[in-house]
Amino acid sequence: MVLRPASDFAQLSVLIKQAGLLERRRGHYYARIGVNLAVYAATWVAFALLGDSWWQLLVAAVLAAMTTQLAFIGHDAGHKQIFASRRWNEVVGYVHSGIVGVSYDWWVGKHSRHHANPNHEDEDPDVDISVLAFTQRQGEAKSGALRWIASKQAVLFFPLLFLEGFALHWHSIRHSGRERVVMIANVVVYLAVVFWVLSPVYAVAFVLVHQALWGFYMGCSFAPNHKGMPVLSAGHTLDFLRKQVLTSRNIRGGWFTDVLLGGLNYQIEHHLFPSMPRPSLRHAQSIVQNFCAQRGISYAQCGLFRSYGYVLEHLHEVGTALSESGQRSLKTPA
Repeated sequence: MVLRPASDFAQLSVLIKQAGLLERRRGHYYARIGVNLAVYAATWVAFALLGDSWWQLLVAAVLAAMTTQLAFIGHDAGHKQIFASRRWNEVVGYVHSGIVGVSYDWWVGKHSRHHANPNHEDEDPDVDISVLAFTQRQGEAKSGALRWIASKQAVLFFPLLFLEGFALHWHSIRHSGRERVVMIANVVVYLAVVFWVLSPVYAVAFVLVHQALWGFYMGCSFAPNHKGMPVLSAGHTLDFLRKQVLTSRNIRGGWFTDVLLGGLNYQIEHHLFPSMPRPSLRHAQSIVQNFCAQRGISYAQCGLFRSYGYVLEHLHEVGTALSESGQRSLKTPA
């Protein structure tokens, strides 16, 4: 019997396992979850004590940051990073999704499809966004207002992120299935508390600031990971390792970046080993980066603000091509 050589990913997996980087880090997560929930609860106490005041907008900003941090824990639970047991990961995931107001089942299903085929224009739901076009083909398929938005998408990208929080709530209610009652209850209780404590003008301002900043923070955390990286299409021949590495981008930085982005700054390592606990990703990076260098595999890494530059450059390129295509169509005789 002829033995086939181990794949590149299998060889990398051996190195990662030998380093103990797939072992659970429950102590880390207990501390992080405890701190997150304590700060989140304290923020709502401050909201209740402060009463009817424009200072509540500062509370809304802090609440937006903490809502995102809670969502990061839900993300980790969805990847089974916290416990070996699927059941206990789901408990953490459902609790956090109930607090944040994002359907755990809907998000896990959507995110799993993304991980299976990152940046694939036909298979990745994260590059199937109605108001954006990541390829010329996607842009040409749009019409009316959506086509116009796509043609101006580089300019509109960051403003659109302020709507992301509202969109997440809407999609969660629409697609949540058995969680729908919890998702609706989240919205109802949230609005009831805000409008009970605050007068209408303050209440509306609080909701807009909280939800807009939360959506903006979430969008800014996930956007650098793949946007502006190669977009795959049907028929590509990349193996698992190269498919994950070549479509992902890491963000440089220290502990603050790790906290700010919830570990998503190690996107390459996360995509290769989704169940790896968040605190182990930093240690895995040097192993993965050296492994890729030895095999001539491009490993993308840059600063946070430069990553946004790459995102906007790609969106501008596609949007400009779409705009020029539309202008040529208008000039073509019927």
